[in-house]
Parts: sequence; C-alpha cells; structure tokens
Amino acid sequence: MTGSASAPAPRRRGRPPRAQADSGPGARQRILEAARAEFAERGYDKTSVRGIAKAAGVDAALVHHYFGTKDEVFEAAVEMTLEPVQPAPAVVGDGSLDGVGERMARYFIEVWENPATRAQLLAVFRSALTHEAAAKVLRTLVLRRVLERVAAELKVPAPRFRAELAASHMVGIAVLRYVIKVEPLASTDPEEIVRMVAPTLQRYLTDPG
Repeated sequence: MTGSASAPAPRRRGRPPRAQADSGPGARQRILEAARAEFAERGYDKTSVRGIAKAAGVDAALVHHYFGTKDEVFEAAVEMTLEPVQPAPAVVGDGSLDGVGERMARYFIEVWENPATRAQLLAVFRSALTHEAAAKVLRTLVLRRVLERVAAELKVPAPRFRAELAASHMVGIAVLRYVIKVEPLASTDPEEIVRMVAPTLQRYLTDPG
C-alpha cells in the first residue's frame, strides 16, 4: 500500500471535521443559546468563543464555522433575543400619525416590561454601554427594526433624525429605569410613564417645526 493511498482526504478550510459537525441535532441552536447565556452572564468583554463552545458542548471550530467572529456570534445572539419583539408595525399603525407618540412609548415600555425579553435586553444594553462592537450591533438592529420603519411614515422634514431623537428618549428611560434603577422612575407605573412621555414623542415625530 502506498503512502498516497492511505492519506486522509483534505479538509475544507474553515469547516470542522465531519464527526464534529455532526455532534448532535440542533448544534447550531445549542451554540446560539449558549452564546446568549454567556453574554448575559459575563458581558461582552468577558465572553469568549472558547467559553461559548464549552457551554454548548462543541469545539470552538464549530462556533467559527456557523457564526464566524465573536462579533458575529454576538449579533446572532442579540437577534435571537429580539426575535419575540415585533418590528414595530404597532407604532406606525395604518399610516396615521395621530397618537404615534403614545404608540411608540407603549411599544418600548411593553418590550422592557415583558419578562421574556427584559433579562436579555439588560445584558445587551450593559454590553453596549461598555464595548463599541456591542454598541454597533445594537445600533444596527434598533435602526433596522424600529427607526427605519417609523421614519418611512413621517411626512415632516428630517424624518430619520426625528425617529432617532424619539428612540433616544426611550432608550434613556430604559437605561435609568431598568439598568441603573433610578427612583422614583424605576418603580413608577408603566402607564404613567407612557402618559408623561407620549406628548414629547408626538412633538418629536410630527411637529412641522
């Protein structure tokens, strides 16, 4: 038998061995769930691809195969976190801007008040506050899911700026209420927050200036 006859077939670059890739059904989903848990518990800086792989029970090469870099794993984990959150059709409604400020305020508050999304959103925000790569992912997803849709419906000058201004107002409330937990905002009834904030958002979004 010659040496060439017994040589293993060359492996495709960037792809893990077949036995590793077939490490069980739902390997990609396990990695994604492990990544979300690791980022939530440790934050962006202290989470590593190796740690995610260990938590998912796979080799780090499989994580790279499915998701690429750490930033890309983080983006996929954030997408998974935001999956239950609808892209904001309730904010825009049927195209009418009457009451859009109240709808936007309620949309943001309900997302944060939902136990299914709050813990993961807290992890995402904490990471975004301390690491630019995490902040970039969050900016991109918020822009795509909310701001572009709202801005498209505004019939006023500088619609995207107005949508960003309104969103920044609500993000500030989210940070103070849910991340830093400043009182009395942290314990104020959600409906009271909506009532107080809605007129300001309405002005941001529809005032002809």
